[in-house]
Amino acid sequence: MSCVSRLATVVLCCVLALPARAQEQAGDGPRDATSTVFARYSDRILKVQIIESSSSAKRSIGTAFFVSSDGLMLTNYHVISDHIHERDDNRVEVLQQDGTAIPAVVVAVDVVHDLAILRTGLVTPSFFTLGPVALRQGDRLYSLGHPSDLGLSIVEGTYNGNLKHTLSPKIHFTGSINPGMSGGPTITSDGRVVGVNVSTMGEQRSFLVPEGQATALVARVRAPGFAAAPDPFTEITAQLTDFQDSYLRTLFVEAPKRVDVGPFNVVSEPTPYFRCWGGSQRSDDRDKTPMYVQTWHNCGTDDDVFVAGEQRVGVVAVKHLAITSERLNAARFGALFTSRFGLDPTPSGDEKHVTVWKCRARNVAAPATPVRAVLCLRGLKKLPGLYDAVLQVAVLGRSNAGLVSSLTLSGATFENIDQASTRFLGLLAWR
Repeated sequence: MSCVSRLATVVLCCVLALPARAQEQAGDGPRDATSTVFARYSDRILKVQIIESSSSAKRSIGTAFFVSSDGLMLTNYHVISDHIHERDDNRVEVLQQDGTAIPAVVVAVDVVHDLAILRTGLVTPSFFTLGPVALRQGDRLYSLGHPSDLGLSIVEGTYNGNLKHTLSPKIHFTGSINPGMSGGPTITSDGRVVGVNVSTMGEQRSFLVPEGQATALVARVRAPGFAAAPDPFTEITAQLTDFQDSYLRTLFVEAPKRVDVGPFNVVSEPTPYFRCWGGSQRSDDRDKTPMYVQTWHNCGTDDDVFVAGEQRVGVVAVKHLAITSERLNAARFGALFTSRFGLDPTPSGDEKHVTVWKCRARNVAAPATPVRAVLCLRGLKKLPGLYDAVLQVAVLGRSNAGLVSSLTLSGATFENIDQASTRFLGLLAWR
């Protein structure tokens, strides 16, 4: 028997030899800690609900928590976004522990980091004091909120550091944050706020806005002379304009990573916060020379900023599709290539928030090779000066190989769209 096997046997025997009461006590620690955390801090956390005026019924719910004795509460921007976009049609309430509904006013937002501050007018002796928290990967944390309107709940999980492929920092929390828990706190056992519940990918893959972003927003509201913006869209537009400017001005400026996709050399991972995926597909049986082969290479970021409904900004996506053939004649290959280039790459959108797409096509003498380019734009109705854009490009010049590439940007100024598109065109080339 190996040393490892003998050690495992000894450990198992020791565990089995524990008296039943000792085993029970050994297993009760985490459960006791969770119930203690819930009992100690649950009175600082309330349900947020958006009430639709005409029906007087809940339109959506979320969670908020006290960050001051005079009733300031922190939540997610997306929890109260319906109220921001349709202020005359709904109102914001927080529900106290006894079920009493209290009106709340949105006094500040940080749309980029999905945060908002509510003022309730409540006076409370129990609130969270925000500040830096030192953590190691694997440290146990506790997330609190109102999942699916089932009542205040607590979820155990672990800290796994910040996501690596993001412009804005987000904490990876291994725990089950569910809809309705958005805006609630994730805390340590001694009540220090690590982050604000913001989103989930399911299967205990959840994400938090780091405490530092929340602290900055609270400090802004508490600063002398602070006044809430009379028009929230002016504030939101300014925040998003600064945000897109911070990364699009430098996109494709420094020499990005390049890869070969079929007979083409293309840009990949324009910056470290991109992730790329790829693959290929033959048109028929692998035992034969295929009629044609399609090879794709797609890159994007984990960042998008919620604005309203399906509307997101901060999306940057680069896609390449190379098509090659050894069997199709020039006419048949041209028809195939044209059909791929003719596919509509523009995403859908709600007409309440975006205008219709307008596209313009032209042949361009790009630095490395001639291309056919189509640029499509649509405006964000309530955020003047910001647009969604899709640039789709066909590399021209051969009868048996073609490349369709696209660059998608959302919530950007026309200046940044124009400059990023021009730089992107200059990076397409034959091998």
